[in-house]
Amino acid sequence: MGHTDKKNLMKIIAVILAGGSGTRLWPLSRKKQPKQYLSLASDNSMLQETILRLDGLENLSDIMIVCNQEHRFLVAEQLQKIDIVNPCILLEPIGRNTAPAIAAAALQVIKNENAILLVLSADHVIGDKEAFHQAINIAIRHTKSQKLVTFGVPPESPNTEYGYIKLSSEEERGGFKVEEFTEKPNKNEALSYIKHGNYLWNSGMFVFQADTLIKELAIHSSDILHSVSKSVDLAQQDLDFIRLEKKSFESSPSDSIDYALMEKSSNVVVVPLKSGWNDLGSWSALYDVNAKDFHGNVIRGDVYMEETYNSLIYADHHMLATVGLNDLIIVDTPNATLIASKDKAHMVTKIVAKLQNKHRDEHLHHRKVYRPWGWYDVIESGEYFQVKRLHVKPKAKLSLQLHFKRSEHWIVVKGIARATNGEENLTLKQGQSTFIPIGVKHSLENLESESLEIIEVQSGTYLGEDDIQRFEDIYGRINS
Repeated sequence: MGHTDKKNLMKIIAVILAGGSGTRLWPLSRKKQPKQYLSLASDNSMLQETILRLDGLENLSDIMIVCNQEHRFLVAEQLQKIDIVNPCILLEPIGRNTAPAIAAAALQVIKNENAILLVLSADHVIGDKEAFHQAINIAIRHTKSQKLVTFGVPPESPNTEYGYIKLSSEEERGGFKVEEFTEKPNKNEALSYIKHGNYLWNSGMFVFQADTLIKELAIHSSDILHSVSKSVDLAQQDLDFIRLEKKSFESSPSDSIDYALMEKSSNVVVVPLKSGWNDLGSWSALYDVNAKDFHGNVIRGDVYMEETYNSLIYADHHMLATVGLNDLIIVDTPNATLIASKDKAHMVTKIVAKLQNKHRDEHLHHRKVYRPWGWYDVIESGEYFQVKRLHVKPKAKLSLQLHFKRSEHWIVVKGIARATNGEENLTLKQGQSTFIPIGVKHSLENLESESLEIIEVQSGTYLGEDDIQRFEDIYGRINS
């Protein structure tokens, strides 16, 4: 990453908002593993790509991630994989939209010194990195006069899924004074914006000095500032994370930064951004940004096709075959499959709402569920039993815990396990096993440098993940 140069310029901190749920990309995106943590447009996750495209930006000093506390270990692991050392990870106890999240970042930064905040979403695609950096540098120049700067994307179509920014006709140093923010329009309104010519898509990315943002919030959204300020003051260090105080943060209104501040302030400048931007907020957007085959298809996984055209087909776990299809979205995951016409794929949010109302798990997580120690995959389940495959990372350890309603049988299939079963401490090698009765304290540790794999057979009257009492945990989860 970039470092502060010798000119003693104000340092830049990249604040990356990674708290969204991404329901419009279900079933790939789930509440427990939303789209920003998935590899959708490249081999890296969207969060990783957001950070990597900052490489080479002058005076970039630090990176701060604002995310939901449920995703903290996922964030830490993804940052580690791209060699990001000592990032600031700010944990939201509950989602309160972008205004409280950005306010928390600014208040945390200002504890030490003022800085320029480059606020980015973790789920955007940027095609032209050089143009992106040029726009950022233009925005930074405007922050010297205490401006709130946003980026507007020249519209390529009358898209009704984006907000729009109306800009003045007078350009100053590569930016324009904002005349009006408009919400997502209908098709006729969007067409009129395109025809008029002085409207840009609202990108949801911003640049401002931390103290400027705080002063403006004090004027226009003092209730948000008051609640979040208290939450930041009472925040606690938790391992490598900063955990915002819950009660105060919950008391904050849930507003976007656009509604809470940008639409109210007269101090806003927009910088046009011509960099191949896409917020990847829908299946049609994902189709647009990915490479197509000769027949206009976007393919991921083991897929065989005959007379299939202009479709997005994703096969996550086994072979998928299609015949005689056109303009479809097909996404096959181990525990849920979506089949939708491309022009109706945005209605997937209604399916997610129905799953929520029925208290089904498919909107929450995939069959493979990630934990700080590794992951597990539910191979089979039925009444009173469940079979899991556990993958434990090298040197990782599951908490010392017990269950009130289920027993467990562990069988080692790869590696060497150090197991605690009641009063026994066991070393289990491939093919060896141990049975853990209901109500017995137990733990599992991988002391080796290679991954450990376990088959876990659960049996009991209730097999939910909330049937657990932790006594020791190296990941700080006893009270979370």
